[in-house]
Amino acid sequence: MVRLRSVPELLAPAGSLDAVRAAVANGADAVYLGAEGFNARDEGAHLTFDEIGEACRLAHERGRRIYLTLNILIKPGELVDALMLLGETVDRGIDAVIVQDIGLVRLIQRVFPDLEIHGSTQMTVHDASGASVMRELGIDRVVLARENTLDDIRAIREAVPELKLESFVHGALCIAYSGQCLMSGMISERSANRGSCAQSCRKDYVLTDVEHGVELDRGYLISAKDLAAHEHLPAIADVGIVCLKVEGRKKKPEYVATVTKTYRDFLDRLKLGDETLPGDAEVQSLVQIYSRGFTGGMFGGRAGREYVTRTQPDNRGLVVGNVAGYERGELLIDATTPIHVGDGLGFESPNATGGPDVGFSVTAVRAVPGGNGKRVAVETRTRVDTGWRVIRTSDGQLLARARASYAALPTEIRVRKSRLDARLFGAAGTPLKAVFSVDGETVTVRSEVTLSQANKRPLDAASLREQLGRLGDTPFVLGALDTTALAPSLFLPVSEQNHLRQQAVDELMSRRNWAEGARLAERRVVIETAVATIDQGALAHSPTRPLAHSPSLSATVYRIDDADAAATAGATEICFDPFLRHPSPPLARIRALRERLDAQGVTLRLRTPTIVRPEERRDIAKWLDLGLPILTGHLGLLAELSREGRDVTADYAVNVFNAHTAAEIFRLGARSIVASVELTTDELADVVGPWNGAGFAAFVYGRPEGMTIEHCVLSAAFDRKPTTCRDLCVQKHANVELTDPIGYKFPVATDSACRNRLLHSRPVDAGEFLPRLWRAGVREYHAVFNVPGDDVSAIVGGYRRALDALAGGEKPDIEAIRRAVGSEFTRGHFARAV
Repeated sequence: MVRLRSVPELLAPAGSLDAVRAAVANGADAVYLGAEGFNARDEGAHLTFDEIGEACRLAHERGRRIYLTLNILIKPGELVDALMLLGETVDRGIDAVIVQDIGLVRLIQRVFPDLEIHGSTQMTVHDASGASVMRELGIDRVVLARENTLDDIRAIREAVPELKLESFVHGALCIAYSGQCLMSGMISERSANRGSCAQSCRKDYVLTDVEHGVELDRGYLISAKDLAAHEHLPAIADVGIVCLKVEGRKKKPEYVATVTKTYRDFLDRLKLGDETLPGDAEVQSLVQIYSRGFTGGMFGGRAGREYVTRTQPDNRGLVVGNVAGYERGELLIDATTPIHVGDGLGFESPNATGGPDVGFSVTAVRAVPGGNGKRVAVETRTRVDTGWRVIRTSDGQLLARARASYAALPTEIRVRKSRLDARLFGAAGTPLKAVFSVDGETVTVRSEVTLSQANKRPLDAASLREQLGRLGDTPFVLGALDTTALAPSLFLPVSEQNHLRQQAVDELMSRRNWAEGARLAERRVVIETAVATIDQGALAHSPTRPLAHSPSLSATVYRIDDADAAATAGATEICFDPFLRHPSPPLARIRALRERLDAQGVTLRLRTPTIVRPEERRDIAKWLDLGLPILTGHLGLLAELSREGRDVTADYAVNVFNAHTAAEIFRLGARSIVASVELTTDELADVVGPWNGAGFAAFVYGRPEGMTIEHCVLSAAFDRKPTTCRDLCVQKHANVELTDPIGYKFPVATDSACRNRLLHSRPVDAGEFLPRLWRAGVREYHAVFNVPGDDVSAIVGGYRRALDALAGGEKPDIEAIRRAVGSEFTRGHFARAV
């Protein structure tokens, strides 16, 4: 007897009802989808409420589950609408909701306490401390960062065994840690945290050494290949992952069908104890349906040069041959794989990058006699040069099989009908009285014409059922019909019977609509009350000091000289980031810096990395042991260090987008919060309002970290193994940048863990918004200096004088700040919303 092995749940994507059908028909255990708003795919990859109801019916009838994506950061003014939308989908039967916003998690727990909540990969959970926070928040399951290795997952599982872990197994990869990508929003106002990613990573870039003006690399340098982790399935199952997630809510149903079936087959085989890895032939359908080239991801360890596409950013397809010539309306191809009518072919020059730039669908193909038997002639008017590669971008037969796989599932949206029971009363000379009952509601209607003795066709149960049962598109279906109180051999015109039925339907619909309206109004009141009520437990942990008159100005630096310059120019706090670039300064110099700053009455704070993998904790421990106050964008570290009694400020990477998220961060122990850099001035004022600004800081100058990337573009340029090539970033190319096709230059900092931090091309300067921030009650301001060349003294001095002017009730000299900053700057999101 075969002993079955436990395998993870297979979770498939759906951006349409047909995609739901494709997923269910091909073996998905669950399907995740979005409604018409508040999800991380805002460009049409969502379903209507009625379609979600039908998706739930299709799934539940077959023992499957439906998860709703509500996985973006929610602005203060959107919380009520987001929760009302969630309520509509709860009514239709969803089984769980996937959430990014921590404040929204708490609100869902209050309004929908029985609903299962999954933490989105946008929460950037990548270690045990982050997972512990998720469990503390009451989240049932979390989607881990795509960068986690098997060892990472094992460590998280051992530390937080009660939290269910989910991981992506197939589909498009973000090059940056999800939830930590601000690049798209800064460039185009299309925020990755708001479901509008402009895919900045899919552009072609030039990597340049700034100091020497030397080009080091060019191409699609941060365009990740697609994930295909089938080779790791046995290990993933063993390490304790409960759910394997396929990316692709914007993909077509044929993609969903093909990928779901392929992984279902792999998992079913594994369930029977067969750990044989899929061969090339078995994964060919995955390559063909959509692929930028595949990578197994980072389950087995950090990937190098082969992690990115380098030569093209879009669907690659299969190379199926080379162009051999063109004769009499036919393109001759030396094919390595059969080509069929209905296939899509693309053609690319042997020396080109960027993928195929010409193509067509095959309408006629024939074998060419002679030769090696593999030459075919494809009918077309398109001429392509001899020697060009032939790419099959779509396989007609594969698509047909995919469509056939779910063709038998019903496509109509079925409206749930309520049973309508009727009792009839009457005798000759009296009106026909009908009592209709449905869902606890009862209405009584009477005919306008009286009953009479029948000469022919008397009323009977069959004829009455036929007329009263004509309920068409109404939400009712006729159930029991009781005629025992109706005298025999009576007559009533058919038109009057129909009128009687319509009277009853109109009255019941009116009552139903009123009841539904009342129910939704009651729900809205509950939601509005929850949104208006900040958690009192969180308030107990928040700053209780009165609104400060003297403003705090914190300068984040990575060089000791800049720290001294900022302190001399008027910074009240120096936040030192020893992890930003190689090499970190000696601890002795930091201790000496602290002594100098103490003598000036200036606080020294330590900035930690936002990403701290388990094996890196030892490296940062010596810095934490300095006992300095902390600035961190790492949620797990924030909670852990706060519990130890440390003074912790939450950095902007924590993504505080509304007051409820702020309340949770305060509850976790933060003394202060740097609000999200994606908020406008007015939105930031809404966030800080419940505290009158106390305990909040604004990022007013510097380059935000647009991406945090495990991949290193510098090591990839030289085809070196990541983490073993520090000679490149320390000695040979210490100052590099990526230039996009428009000409914007993005500094790249290789940090102490050998990951890249892509900085924004221009610094944010919020000088002109200082008066509005001041009126909102904000008294803490952060300036960040993370590239060489900033005039630290002039910029800090300009901000110091402006803030002192505001504290004194005077008009600040904003132009002085602007002169120090220079002409190349951005106002960030202070005046332009995402």
